[in-house]
Amino acid sequence: MKIPHVLTVAGSDSGAGAGIQADLKTCAARGVYCSTVITALTAQNTSGVQGVNITPEDFVTEQLKSVLSDMQVDVVKTGMLPSAGIVKVLRQSLEKFPVRALVVDPVMVSTSGDILAGPSILSEFREELLPMAEIITLNLKEASALLDCQKINTVDGMRLAAKLLYKMGPRNVLVKGGDLPDSLDAVDIFFDGENFHELRSSRIKTRNTCCNGCSLASCIAAELAKGSSMLSAVKVAKNFTETALDYSKHLSTGTGPQGPFDHLLKLKSNNLYNPHRQVAFNPRQL
Repeated sequence: MKIPHVLTVAGSDSGAGAGIQADLKTCAARGVYCSTVITALTAQNTSGVQGVNITPEDFVTEQLKSVLSDMQVDVVKTGMLPSAGIVKVLRQSLEKFPVRALVVDPVMVSTSGDILAGPSILSEFREELLPMAEIITLNLKEASALLDCQKINTVDGMRLAAKLLYKMGPRNVLVKGGDLPDSLDAVDIFFDGENFHELRSSRIKTRNTCCNGCSLASCIAAELAKGSSMLSAVKVAKNFTETALDYSKHLSTGTGPQGPFDHLLKLKSNNLYNPHRQVAFNPRQL
């Protein structure tokens, strides 16, 4: 039996809120196998990123070859690509080992505001990855950076950005409006080259927003691997992320301003979650 398979090419988050760890948890929650290629190691927690150690390009190449030459990968999803060289080796590997779809999440700034990819990588994204991408998912800051334009702060601006980004090569564009000022709703704009879809939902008030971008892109990749259409995959991913955010809004992990959410919706189950009481381990609950 063929198992839907996503390969995530991204950085490792030691706090397990974002990056490779978020991708693995998202794919597990969606019933999809997930393999990994690690592009960087980060020292990271709920307060921010304390350090980054970039994986050598030749070892990224070796990881890609190991997975793509042996395993039947359906979709590749990218996260943190911290150097122009890593972007190039990814493109070369996908030309040698084609997959059904490439989902590009251009992680440039972490949720806590730390820079993860510098301006020198922008041209590589535009020239090397966007023409190969089935979809690019990006927040307002990333859209502004790739377009080299002023801050995007309206829904009309998001629509224009989506149209301009589409001209760079991806078959579909999702501009995420989580940082849209003065908006009571979480507004995302999806553009397939012909039609705009404005996806709205109520904004969830929580500090546990770390990894929502990684998780949204991973969920899109997982749904595509299962055979969903692009618009359906985007809608499922938005609903999945919002459900996890809402479920996790009162969880407390770490003392910093950006906590992770619970992808598997398990941390409050079976009365195990109680911030005021310790519960003895019971092996029967496994």
